[in-house]
Amino acid sequence: MGVLDLWETLKEAITAYTGLSPVTFFTVLALALTFYYVVSGLFAPPPPPPRTRDYEEETEPLPPPVQLGEITEEELKLYDGSDPKKPLLMAIKAQIYDVSHSRMFYGPGGPYALFAGKDASRALAKMSFEEKDLTGDITGLGPFELDALQDWEYKFMSKYVKVGTVKKTVPVTDGSATPGEISEATNGDAAKPSDDGPSEKPVAEDENKAKDIRVVGEAVKE
Repeated sequence: MGVLDLWETLKEAITAYTGLSPVTFFTVLALALTFYYVVSGLFAPPPPPPRTRDYEEETEPLPPPVQLGEITEEELKLYDGSDPKKPLLMAIKAQIYDVSHSRMFYGPGGPYALFAGKDASRALAKMSFEEKDLTGDITGLGPFELDALQDWEYKFMSKYVKVGTVKKTVPVTDGSATPGEISEATNGDAAKPSDDGPSEKPVAEDENKAKDIRVVGEAVKE
């Protein structure tokens, strides 16, 4: 009896507040809900696409930086980002840093990709993208350029891991002699007799022979 009384009370309330019969009221309510779900489905954002295997490989965490020690500039060029299996390296003032987690800037297609795999100290100091400035030679730079380079170095030291240094090769010009060769040449020259005149030793021997001859001559006279 309680349920029937509640239903009768509900019908009377619907009729009193809406002016509609209970059947009409629930029909309008069902149509309104259907319209809401249809409209919300049209304007809802599409579901994200399923993650592919390539996407998962790209988002894998980077391996920890590997210490390389001292390498040449030619060896540094192998880490310019062209090989995705190798770390992305860059050098400032002969100090090599691993910039792999900033591949969007220094990797292929990035705005600073031409600096990767090189000591770009001069280019960074001058903010130059010319090929001739992609070198570690900073001779002739002005104070403002050196300050800019120092700022870049502080940034790299605080953000990236140092993994090695660039070996500087000193070219040997033709005809130059090593200190050992110079020493040997000097000792050899000192050991050679002078070609300007007779040595002092034969002169002394001649004087001694002359004295002996005079002594013998005086003895014969006596």
